Amino acid sequence: MRILAVDIGGSGVKVMIIDGKGKQLSERARVPTPQPATPQSVINSIKQLAAKQAKFDRVAVGFPGVVRKGVTETAHNLDKSWIGFPLEKELSQALGKPVRAANDADVQGLAVVGGRGVELVLTLGTGLGSALFVDGKLVPNLEVAHHPFRKSRTYEECLGAQALEKSGKKKWNRSLQRAFAELHHLFNYDRLWIGGGNGERVKLKLPPRVKIVPNVAGLLGGAALWKE
Repeated sequence: MRILAVDIGGSGVKVMIIDGKGKQLSERARVPTPQPATPQSVINSIKQLAAKQAKFDRVAVGFPGVVRKGVTETAHNLDKSWIGFPLEKELSQALGKPVRAANDADVQGLAVVGGRGVELVLTLGTGLGSALFVDGKLVPNLEVAHHPFRKSRTYEECLGAQALEKSGKKKWNRSLQRAFAELHHLFNYDRLWIGGGNGERVKLKLPPRVKIVPNVAGLLGGAALWKE
């Protein structure tokens, strides 16, 4: 099985060919997310990237929002026209291959979770993604990002890319440390996995249960979407 893994982000669209076990078979390719980031413009970007890849049989997509039965229901860092968009159907027609899509943090988690206990995944990028696994099973449609965090501001408002740029790395890392503690009280997690493009900006002593994982996991986890 050869899978075109796709990661749609607020700042970049990435693709890579992987096998059915999540092994990387090609180099990652990336283009900036088009603006405005409408469904058609993003699909066009995926088509351009896919045309430069080797042959593939199936497609796995990580999307920055809630995905239910192939339809995108939220898209806080993309164009509003994504709400209610049949992503799997439309991308399948565009590429001529079967497509499965899921929330991007869910996909990242599928690549890294150990399968025991409560495992929380956070992706630090343009926004903030989250996924929760219990004994390896995904708890669907968890969105921590838009819950209150500090002084009426949400987790995403304090930890997203805009907050990092506005507050600076030092203050952003302090907010992140507070978030680790608060989320531990909330979920009593056994492991917290930190991914996303801004994972490399984390410059603090990590608590024992917190681990940073490579951002490429957001592509490699796509193989799990095709496990029968």
